[in-house]
Amino acid sequence: MDPVLYGPGEGEHHDAGPAQIVIKAAGEHTGGSFFLAESTLAPGFAGPPPHRHRELHDMFYVLEGTLTLRLGDRTIEAGPGSFECVPPGVVHTFGNDSDGPVRLLNFNTPAGVAELHARRGRGGAVRTADSRSYRSRRVTLRLRVHAIAASRCRFEAHASVSARMPETPVADDLQ
Repeated sequence: MDPVLYGPGEGEHHDAGPAQIVIKAAGEHTGGSFFLAESTLAPGFAGPPPHRHRELHDMFYVLEGTLTLRLGDRTIEAGPGSFECVPPGVVHTFGNDSDGPVRLLNFNTPAGVAELHARRGRGGAVRTADSRSYRSRRVTLRLRVHAIAASRCRFEAHASVSARMPETPVADDLQ
């Protein structure tokens, strides 16, 4: 494996409609252990349907703007400097309910599902929690930031309660 170095604005660029994704580290760069993308979400970006992962840690670090996150039955508004780590099994989603863009880092451990979604610009097969059947669903982007060196996550977001995100069925990711 060779070292990877990207400067500001460099990386693997993907246009996913209202989201712009720049992959900085993918599975092929990290031996499958880690994924990192810098993403910009346009105002009104609805995000993926609520979902959970069996093995994947999904993490978000907000650089600019306010990211709306739903973690279980809590909805929070996460501003710049906020970090959210969603462990496997926790139902979550995210979006941009604000009037300005949101720029964030998304990490996943292990690498895999997120980079596939980012490269396709949409979601792949998901399994609904109720039917357990596979179906294809359009998901513009799933951003992830994951605990790399620890088996547990720390939640350190400056949050305020919001009820903006509607209730929708939960989907299980493949990882």
